[in-house]
Amino acid sequence: MIQVISLTLLSVLAASAQVIMPGRCPQTGVQEDFDTARYLGKWFDIQRLPNTFQKGECCTATYSLQSPGVVGVLNSELLSDGTISSINGSATAKDPSEPAKLQVSFFEYAPPAPYWVLSTDYENYSLVYSCTDLGVLHFDFAWILSREPTLSEETLGELQGILSSMGVSVHKLLTTDQSEATCSSMSL
Repeated sequence: MIQVISLTLLSVLAASAQVIMPGRCPQTGVQEDFDTARYLGKWFDIQRLPNTFQKGECCTATYSLQSPGVVGVLNSELLSDGTISSINGSATAKDPSEPAKLQVSFFEYAPPAPYWVLSTDYENYSLVYSCTDLGVLHFDFAWILSREPTLSEETLGELQGILSSMGVSVHKLLTTDQSEATCSSMSL
C-alpha cells in the first residue's frame, strides 16, 4: 500500500514539472564571503528549472533588508491572463557563519526551503540552488538571475557549467521571457 501511495505521489509530482533526481541532494559549495547588503535589490529570472510555483514570464525577485538578519523577499511574475502575481516572504541564514545558505519562507506554517547562493558578482549575475531530499530521491531547483533582463551567453554558459558539474539537468532549464514587449506591464 505504501508503495502505491509513493508511486502515485511521485507521478503527480513528475506530472507537475518538478525535477526529480535519484539519490540525495548533491553537496556543493556556496559563494564565499557572501555580502547580503550587496545582494539586495531587484533580480531578473533568466533561466530556471521547472517548478510548480512559477507559471508566468517576466519573473523578478526583489530583496530588501526587513530587520537585522532578515531579508524580505518579493517574487513577481506576469501570468498568461495578463495579471501580475506576487508573493512576499522572508529569508534568513540558518548559520551566520554561512550567510550564502539562506532559508526562505513564504507561508507561516510551512517549513522554510533552502536558498543557496552558489555564485554571484552582485552586479550582473547570481546562481541560486535549492534541493529537497526525499530519501532515495531529491527535488532540484535552480535559478540563473541577472540585474538586467538579459545575461551574456558567456556568463550563462559558465553558470550552467557549475550546475552541470553538480549533476543538475541543465537541459531542463527554462528560459524566462523578459522582453520589453511582454514585460512592459510589470513596470507599471
